[in-house]
Amino acid sequence: MNNMHQISHIVSGKLGYGFIDSQFLPEGSDEYWQRNQQIGKNAKNWRKLRADEIAILVKNNNFCANWDDFLVSDPFNPHLIRSSQFYGLVRLGAVRENLLQYHDYKIPAGIRDSTIISCDIGDDCAIQNCPYISHYIIGNQVIISRVDEIQVSNHAKFGNGILTPGESEDVRIWIDVMNEAGGRSILPFEDMIPADAYLWATYRDDAELVTKLKDITQNQYGAGRGRYGTIGSWSVIKGCGIIKDVAIGSCAYIKGANKLKNLTILSSADEPTQIGEGVELVNGIIGYGCHIFYGCKAVRFVMGRNSNLKYGARLIHSVLGDNSTVSCCEMLNNLIFPAHEQHHNNSFLIASLVQGQSNIAAGATIGSNHNSRANDGEIRAGRGFWPGLSVTLKHPSRFASYVLIAKGDYPYELDIPLPFSLVNHDVARDRLEVMPAYFWMYNMYALERNAWKAANRDKRVVKIQQIETDYLAPDTAEEILYAMDLLELWTGRAAILAGGENPDTYTEGALRQFGRNLLAAAENRMGGLEVYTEGLERHKRPALVLKPRKAWRAYNRMLRYYALKALLAYAESRPDTRIGELLAELNEGYQKNGAQREHEWVNLGGQIVPSSRLDALRQDIRQGLLTSWDEIHARYEAMAASYRRDAAIHAWAVLLEIPPLDGSAPFTSESLMQGGDLQKLLQEGRETRRWIEAEVYKSRAKDWRDPFKKMTFRNEAEMEAVLGRVEDNPFINMARKETQAFEQRLDALETRLT
Repeated sequence: MNNMHQISHIVSGKLGYGFIDSQFLPEGSDEYWQRNQQIGKNAKNWRKLRADEIAILVKNNNFCANWDDFLVSDPFNPHLIRSSQFYGLVRLGAVRENLLQYHDYKIPAGIRDSTIISCDIGDDCAIQNCPYISHYIIGNQVIISRVDEIQVSNHAKFGNGILTPGESEDVRIWIDVMNEAGGRSILPFEDMIPADAYLWATYRDDAELVTKLKDITQNQYGAGRGRYGTIGSWSVIKGCGIIKDVAIGSCAYIKGANKLKNLTILSSADEPTQIGEGVELVNGIIGYGCHIFYGCKAVRFVMGRNSNLKYGARLIHSVLGDNSTVSCCEMLNNLIFPAHEQHHNNSFLIASLVQGQSNIAAGATIGSNHNSRANDGEIRAGRGFWPGLSVTLKHPSRFASYVLIAKGDYPYELDIPLPFSLVNHDVARDRLEVMPAYFWMYNMYALERNAWKAANRDKRVVKIQQIETDYLAPDTAEEILYAMDLLELWTGRAAILAGGENPDTYTEGALRQFGRNLLAAAENRMGGLEVYTEGLERHKRPALVLKPRKAWRAYNRMLRYYALKALLAYAESRPDTRIGELLAELNEGYQKNGAQREHEWVNLGGQIVPSSRLDALRQDIRQGLLTSWDEIHARYEAMAASYRRDAAIHAWAVLLEIPPLDGSAPFTSESLMQGGDLQKLLQEGRETRRWIEAEVYKSRAKDWRDPFKKMTFRNEAEMEAVLGRVEDNPFINMARKETQAFEQRLDALETRLT
C-alpha cells in the first residue's frame, strides 16, 4: 500500500473540536482545561451573541460553524469583523473602532479575511489576511497581518526539551553542545542561562547530577497535552510564513520570517524581541531583548538576553550567552558565554566552549580540522579568547584566558596555559612562539577596552546572573599564578642546560627556585638566554617563550593590582567597618582554609565562583535539596552575594603567597594589618593605574604615528578630519576619568586607614 498520501478525512463539523484525545484528558476535565488555566485571571466576561449581532456578522460575509461557541465581551462592534470564518470555541475581548499604529504602520482594529479556530483574542486586536490561526491565546492590542499559518499542536513544547503524555523518549529535543558526538547533550528550557548549560554539559562524570537535571527540567516545564500557543499583548506579527508551536511574549515584533517552529520567544515592554526578514528558527529559546534579522537560520539552540543574530548567521546545536552578537558566520555544537562577538561570513566555530568576552576574526576556522576518525574533538577557551585573521585550529585544544592567536594555520593541537599571551606559528623557523602577558605589556588599550565594552554592552534589564567583566578576577589570577610557576620552571631548566648541566638531576622545586631567582632579580642576569619548552602543542618540536623575565614581572604586577582592587571593593561594600577589622576577618578566613588559597575558580557561564561552592551546589542537587531551576538560579544569586568576600579572601591569600620582586621582603599578614605594607600597596596601585592610563594612550597613539597609517591622507589635517585626534579618543578620555575615580577611591580608603 502506498503510504505517501498523508491527507486524511475528518467530519467537517469537528474542525476546532477534539484538540486533545480523550485518553490524555485528566478525569473530569474537558479539552479546554489547559487553555482556561493559561487564561487564568485574564479571563473576560464573555457572553453569547445577540441575534442582531449574528445578522450583522453574516451580512459582512462571516461564517461560524456554531454561533453558540462564538463568545464576545463588551464593548463589541460586529461591523469590525468581515469576511472571516470561525470554528470551535472562539472568545473575543473588546472589539471597538480603534486604529492601531506601530511606527509608520497603521491598521484598524477588528478581524478581516481570516480564519480563526478555537482561539482567545484579547481587546482591540487587529487581525487581517490570516488564513489559518488555530488554538492560540492572543493578548490585547496585538497586530497580526498577512501570516500564512499560525497554529499549535496538542503536544507543543515551545522549545523546551520535555515530553508530553504518551510520547516516547526518541522525540525529545536535545542540544549537543561542545561535542558533535553528543556526549554532552543538554535539554533546553525557557529560563536556561549559560551557567545551566555548563553545569549540565561539563560534569558528565557525575551521572546522578545529569539524571537529576533531566528530571528537574521535565518536572518544571512539562505539562499535559493541550497547551495553547500564546502571543503577548502589544506584539506585532506581519508578512510571515509558518508559525507553529510558538509561545511569543509581549511587545515582540516579527516581520517577514519564513518559518518559526517549536520556540519560546521571550519578550517584554522593557526588553522587546525582534525577528526580521527571511529568518527560519526551529526548536529553540530566544531570550528577552534579542534581535534576529536578515535570513538567519537557527536549529536546536538557546539565545541569551540581549543577543543578536544577523546577516545570514547559522546557529545550530548551540547555546549563545547574553549580550552577544553573531552575524554572517556558521556556529555548530557550541556553548558560548556572554559577550561573544563574531561578525564575519567566513568564520566558522564548532564543538567549542568559549567562556565569554571573546572575538572571532574573519577567516577563523575553529574546529574544521579533526585528527581522529570520529568527530568527537573539543576546544575549550577561557574568557577573552581572540583567534586572529584566518586562524585554523585543530581539535582538541585548550587556551587560558585572554589568549590572542596570530594569523596562521596551526598544524598541531595546542594547550596554552599562559593567560594574556600572544601565540604565533613561525613557519620560517618551524616553531611555536608564545609571549606571556602580551596584552598587559603591549596592548593595554585592547585589554582595558574589552572589559569596558563587555560591561557597557550589558543592556539586560533583568540581570539573572552576575557576569564578571574585569580581566583581573580570581579565575585569571589563578591562571597567572600557574603561569608564573611554569615560567620559573622553564627558565630554571633553560639556565641549567645553558650552564652545561643536566636539568633532570635537579628536583622541580630546585629548578623553579633557580628560575625565580633569575626572573625576580632587580638586575637582569638572563643575558641572551632563550627559554624553550614542550607540551604547548602536540609535537616534539620545542616552543619558544618570548620575553619570559618581562612577562613574569608583568604577571607579578598584575596580581598585586588584582589584590588591591579586590580588597578595595570589599572595603567599599563594608563602609561602616574599620579597615583593621576587615583585614583581620580576611586573615581569619584564610587561616580557616588551612592557610591555603582557593586554587580552583570556575567560570560558571560568566559568573566566577569557587569550585567548593559549585561542588556543594552539585551535591544539593544530587540529594534532592534543590528541585527546580528556580532554586538552582537562587543558589547562583547566593554565590554572587558571597563573591566579593570570597574574592577578597583570595586576594589576601595571593598577597601572602606572591613571590616578592627585586629582593624586597614578602608580604605577611602582620605587616599588612599594621598598615605599612598596605600603604605601600596603595601607592603602588596609584602608580599602576597611572601606568595603565599611559599605556592605553600609548597603544592607541601608535596608529597616529605610523607612517603607513598616514600615507592615505594628504596631510595631518585631513587625517585628523577623518580619524580625529588621538587626544580626543573617547576611550582614552574614559581611561583618564577612570584613573581619577580610582585615585579618589584610594583616597577614601586611606582616610579610613587613619
